Amino acid sequence: MDLGLKGKKVVVTGASRGIGRSIAELFADEGADVAICARNPDQVAAAVEALKAKGVKAWGQATDIADGPALKAFVTKAGEILGGIDVMVSNASALVQGTGEAEWQAMFDVDVLGAVRSFEAAKPFLEKAGEASGDAAFLITASVSAAEASNASCYGAMKAALIHYAKGLARENAAKHIRANVVSPGTVFFEGGVWGNVKAGMPQFFDQMIKRNPTGRMASPEEVAAATVFLASPRSAFTTGINMVVDGAISVRVNY
Repeated sequence: MDLGLKGKKVVVTGASRGIGRSIAELFADEGADVAICARNPDQVAAAVEALKAKGVKAWGQATDIADGPALKAFVTKAGEILGGIDVMVSNASALVQGTGEAEWQAMFDVDVLGAVRSFEAAKPFLEKAGEASGDAAFLITASVSAAEASNASCYGAMKAALIHYAKGLARENAAKHIRANVVSPGTVFFEGGVWGNVKAGMPQFFDQMIKRNPTGRMASPEEVAAATVFLASPRSAFTTGINMVVDGAISVRVNY
């Protein structure tokens, strides 16, 4: 299936590794030009070179998502360098659990305000793209933890806030041909990631988590990326305001 992404301009935050890296690479595989950011400059540089090797225009910059002015400056510069923004993906996360004020603040600054600021900076470009082609997209990476609560952790609560935010954006910007959707992964495994580290340090707990999933495994970053890229594509032009769960049925709730 041709997703209609060739020549599109895409910006992805938190894209030097894991899910974000896979999202950026899959967009590039579809022929889209891509700009990325993350905190580690060496990892950003390596990711940009890998993207360029796919034959597309790619640019990246080390950016602290919690630094509001820096994040907005990155998105604006990305739009200028790429020549527009058709798709903005807010993927970066503080990835912290807990109930301390520091944990709540980190999740708010990176996950929630990171998404809000990314959209605000990208909005002029997205409006222009929507007017020109009839379709522009804003995507957020959340989590199944948004609706699975066993304690009062900041992680799930802030991810839930993102789903609510996206629905509001979808309704508010539909007339301008800007769609807003969320992808909520379950457990995702890659070396050096959260569950990669759990496997190395707490193998028994890792095995318990594997057994919880009816599929008998965790997702790969590429599988989450595939959902994100499809939702961002013109093939999904009438899909907006949804939360797509990609979890292998590990969650038990029914989504109506």
